[in-house]
Amino acid sequence: MPIENFKRKLSAILSADVEGYSRLMQDDEEATIRALTDYRHAITHLIQQYRGRVVDTPGDNILAEFISAVEAVSCAAEIQREIAERNAKLSESRKMRFRIGINLGDIVEGEGKIYGDGVNIAARMEGLAEGGGICISGSVYDAVENKLELTYEYIGEQVVKNISNPVRAYRVLSFPGAAAHRVMRAKHALGKKWRKIVVSITAVVCVGAAAVVIWNIYLRPSTRTTVSEREGEVRLPAKPSIAVLPFENMSGDLGQEYLSDGITESVITTLSKIPDLFVIARNSTFIYKDRPVKIQTVAEELGVRYVLEGSVQRTTDRIRISAQLIDASIGSLLWAERYDRNLEDIFSVQDEITIEITRALRIELLEGEQARLWGAQETENLRAYEKALQARAFSNRGTKHDNALARQLYEEAITLDSGFVSAYASLGWTHFWDARFGWSESKQNSLDKAYGLAKKAILLDDNLEDGHLLLAAISLLRQEWKEALTEARRAVALNPNGADAYSVLAGIVSCVGKWEEGILYAEKAIQLNPFPPVHYFHWLGRAYFMTAQYEQAIATWKRALQINHNYLPAHTFLAACYISLGRNREASEAVAEVLRIDPAFSIESYAQILPYKNQEDINREIRALQKAGLPEKNF
Repeated sequence: MPIENFKRKLSAILSADVEGYSRLMQDDEEATIRALTDYRHAITHLIQQYRGRVVDTPGDNILAEFISAVEAVSCAAEIQREIAERNAKLSESRKMRFRIGINLGDIVEGEGKIYGDGVNIAARMEGLAEGGGICISGSVYDAVENKLELTYEYIGEQVVKNISNPVRAYRVLSFPGAAAHRVMRAKHALGKKWRKIVVSITAVVCVGAAAVVIWNIYLRPSTRTTVSEREGEVRLPAKPSIAVLPFENMSGDLGQEYLSDGITESVITTLSKIPDLFVIARNSTFIYKDRPVKIQTVAEELGVRYVLEGSVQRTTDRIRISAQLIDASIGSLLWAERYDRNLEDIFSVQDEITIEITRALRIELLEGEQARLWGAQETENLRAYEKALQARAFSNRGTKHDNALARQLYEEAITLDSGFVSAYASLGWTHFWDARFGWSESKQNSLDKAYGLAKKAILLDDNLEDGHLLLAAISLLRQEWKEALTEARRAVALNPNGADAYSVLAGIVSCVGKWEEGILYAEKAIQLNPFPPVHYFHWLGRAYFMTAQYEQAIATWKRALQINHNYLPAHTFLAACYISLGRNREASEAVAEVLRIDPAFSIESYAQILPYKNQEDINREIRALQKAGLPEKNF
């Protein structure tokens, strides 16, 4: 077709497909085809009612074009209402749930077909939607935000194949008649007017449930909550959810522990990059290391359906890795395999395990995603890989001495492979911690080294989140707010299951004054890492205080104290919260704890290190501390 017959235009593109279509076809092909035909007729009729046109219907997909973003989103909401009503009459196994994505952008039209970035982004939004849900791009959100009686949830910037810049994405959380919309959250459905009230209720419930779990884990490990006791409380994520337990070291040599731990972390890292999976962070799964556990109990405590466990045995030049994937909801083994290979094949084995998991969970990956995941092995140098694993083991201990040992090993790994991206970023973190905790003679010098290594990692591979996350943390410490936000959002987009990335993003958006947004990201981080380090609660507690949700803040800081009773910020904020509620006796007790931990504490010096962009945020916190009775100056 001659190029002059193509025309460019701005359109709202709707892309929809069926969640779990392959499973439905496998269970009953004829019934699925009949149902799809009926649903497609109904959807086509609605699209025409909203002045749209169906462009193409390949497989279970429907591609439509609208002249208005408002019409497209209104139509999508009506489609989901119609489908929800039809599904209500069907058994759970035969319900057909559509995922809908919408984008407003430039397209090219020719011979009745449409092409271009506008279509590609709509398809990516569809992939982010839940079954029965709607996901829209930032351009659509900007066009409809105040024009429809709907609520939305920002889910970060998303990387789209062949699109140079990340794309903002939003979930539509509520719409009329959407009784089957499983991702709708009560605090959004009640509307903005009541948002703070419902946030408070939700947070109290979440904090209470998590506190019970932490009590059982850390203080009463022999009296776990049973399945029957927790029935109705555990709500699994809408997407397939998985926890990878630490692989057992079967080598008979504690010196090989880093290898089994490293393989576990590598599998978690790769799985975390799959947008259609919910993956628990390493910190939470490693609390089960070297402990006899029941798979169902692990699944309940971490809030997942699937659990992967395995073992590693190494000889001089051979490695044997066993792995099995279990559906904990029914106690069924989905997949198991044993790999007996040369040591040099360790990289391919890790990839094979990840591939088999996605197949077992019936996750379909786009071609670009497959290339990014399976080709993401950063080094094929076994010695460099082992150095990095050993370094990570030291780094996780969090002391000045271990940090120095980790730095030396990361440097050796880079010497062995100068293209080892994550080794550069990890080396940068060792300098960052030196600056953050005062472990070096010059904070500025350490930060400069960390910054250079972050830039090097990004230069080597811009599609790995490691360098972006480090750069975000450095920028926050330097109070370079715009760059910090950009890099943190980029890290989250690259790793949608990155608990640390969400925690850093929570801190950054909070520090620039977006406290309610900070609560959402901090809660997401804790959901991905249910047994997190203390700093996860740090940002959530601050955000609750700044939004005057004092009871939630108190509960959050108490959770932090269960991890570290001498955590100074927790006692400081408890003093501020108690005095804000008029609970003077408890405020005085918190002040006494602050001065016990740091007798030299003064509000004057404390104010100088507050990382907030807005002076009013600083003033608010300082006023509360003054009212609580903390000393103004250190005499």
